[in-house]
Amino acid sequence: MATSHPSPTHDVRSTILAVGQRLISAKGFTGVGLNEILSEAGVPKGSFYHYFASKDAFGVALLESYFDDYLGEMDQVLALPGKTTAQRLQRYWQIWQDNQSFSDCQGKCLAVKLGAEVADMSETMRAALNRGTAGIISRLAAALAAGVTDGSLTITADPTALAHSLYQLWLGASIMVKISRTTQPFAMALEATRSLVHGTP
Repeated sequence: MATSHPSPTHDVRSTILAVGQRLISAKGFTGVGLNEILSEAGVPKGSFYHYFASKDAFGVALLESYFDDYLGEMDQVLALPGKTTAQRLQRYWQIWQDNQSFSDCQGKCLAVKLGAEVADMSETMRAALNRGTAGIISRLAAALAAGVTDGSLTITADPTALAHSLYQLWLGASIMVKISRTTQPFAMALEATRSLVHGTP
């Protein structure tokens, strides 16, 4: 059976997206020009529009790629074998803290970085952010419901409403971490999370 290989077009597009994610996570969408991305990626400027119709379209593709990876990793964490749902969620919050550091996040903090910046600037990018965050919230809601079912969690709110609150809590904490240059907001978010979601031994 023949082994399939990514096409050169796929490789170049993926490289542009990977480099763009890293640079934009550090400097913001408006803070990074196409020339910088393409130079770093080693791609001729004229070829950019072969892959993306505009910088805005590139931003949408960037967010979709980011959330595809994020949700795939989230699914793996929330299905860790040999763990209760409470333990899986604890691992998820730890990974959140590790990835949303105020230091170089290596492209892992794209949604936090771009949330406020592009929501009013680009409707298509806002919609991509909304779809991605909705995917995160739906997975959190499913995990909370599963934790109640397996007995490892007790909650007093509707799982979906609680998932929205938790996501907003951690998103706000991520922004405050960047503002304060300390991890104290994460410690406070974790304490608040534990007051809303009770794990049982």
